[in-house]
Amino acid sequence: MKPLLYVRRSQKVMSTLSNLSHQQLNTSVPHETITGVVERLTFYSVESGYTVARLVRSRATELTTIVGSFANIQPGQTLQLTGFWRDHPQFGPQFQVVNYRETKPATLTGIEKYLGSGLIKGVGPVTARRIVAHFGLETLEIIENQIERLVEVQGIAKKRITLIKNAWQTQKAIKEVMVFLQSHGVSTTYAVKIYKQYNFLLSHREE
Repeated sequence: MKPLLYVRRSQKVMSTLSNLSHQQLNTSVPHETITGVVERLTFYSVESGYTVARLVRSRATELTTIVGSFANIQPGQTLQLTGFWRDHPQFGPQFQVVNYRETKPATLTGIEKYLGSGLIKGVGPVTARRIVAHFGLETLEIIENQIERLVEVQGIAKKRITLIKNAWQTQKAIKEVMVFLQSHGVSTTYAVKIYKQYNFLLSHREE
């Protein structure tokens, strides 16, 4: 399932991007790191990865608006984000993401939401609930290292396990590429462009 594109808001969102030049992104604005769970996507561009999303943070009373480029993002993901705050004249406070990395959800609710978000093909909300109910906090460890055990969960056949395995490996590859590029000083914006171009060329090669 692909993220929804909120077309009615796209013009406003892209105007926000145009107001933020490359020079502004690399000024000596103090950076900080925040962590939270993606609650929902307000806007997502499949072509560029440009995203506006709402984030739940443990000590914040309101949702935090985050803006930046992401290779892949879905509600339920737990993200550690590095960037800076800015005040948009129309949309208010926003956290401009410079770099990010995904971390594993630490709660049963977080794991269930992550698996059921549509990020992993073959797993919807109902299946996610069954998997987490069976494996508990060890769910992600089981999928990573003993995925064949998913057959223990009611309603999951071997054919679906193969689908889940392929989707899980794809997400893992995305994380590894992003970590590699960012560790070599490549900004998130360019890292996303590189990944998407590489993924496009690879998919056409396989055809």
